[in-house]
Amino acid sequence: MTMNRLSPPVVLTMAGSDCSAGAGIQADLKTFTTLGCFGLTALTSVVAETSTLVERVQLLDAAMVEDQVRVLMEGFPLAAAKTGMLGGRSQIAAVVKVWSTLGRGIPLVVDPVMVATSGASLLEADAVDEMTGKLFPLATVLTPNLDEAAALVGRRIESRDEMVLGAEVLVERYGCAVLMKGGHLQGSQVPDLLLEKKQGRLIWFEGERIEGVNTHGTGCTYSAAIAAGLGHGKSLEEAVREGKAFVTQAIAEHFRWGQVQALNHTIRDR
Repeated sequence: MTMNRLSPPVVLTMAGSDCSAGAGIQADLKTFTTLGCFGLTALTSVVAETSTLVERVQLLDAAMVEDQVRVLMEGFPLAAAKTGMLGGRSQIAAVVKVWSTLGRGIPLVVDPVMVATSGASLLEADAVDEMTGKLFPLATVLTPNLDEAAALVGRRIESRDEMVLGAEVLVERYGCAVLMKGGHLQGSQVPDLLLEKKQGRLIWFEGERIEGVNTHGTGCTYSAAIAAGLGHGKSLEEAVREGKAFVTQAIAEHFRWGQVQALNHTIRDR
């Protein structure tokens, strides 16, 4: 007997593989599935890592990156997409080439992955101009943390007022919305700031800091959840609000095996 099922929205992640499955495409796929999307992957790199170290990064051939993205975009009705760790100049150029041709009208969340939670660099030095000059203008929303935002703006960001000023610079410079994540601020609160390009609205998303958790992949999970929300046709504000709730719960109800911890992407009680 043939059963008719409503097909879920298709969402693509263009990012690296994390062998510990807490970040990268593995985190993205788990997030997409939990939030009711069908996830596709275009692999940009393979990373030997855990939540506390990055031992080795191997970038994939740029032509292979391009072919993955092109084949998927030609073969599936994408509802939304995100980028995570792209790694190198040629890998970014490959994504930009295909997206500029086939991605018109598809929401794109760009997580400007530069440094791992462990402190290891995840972006080649000569790739920054390619990312900022060609990829960022294609984005629907950028999702930098405070360290990434500071690197992009060119000055330290250590307060809510400085978050506002930094977001205004990035929106003006790149022509897209910016979600600046305040997890690196001091204090018990974790405020994230969304500045939308069209409306020019400043929207704060508040959250309490969860102490004693040592995981990685929060940025990947957050941006994937936003992409899932956009894939379901939600507004950017709604997608961010639900994405923050999702990643907060994934942190709060994390897994632990001795000293090893990981986000819990499997919870869905919303």
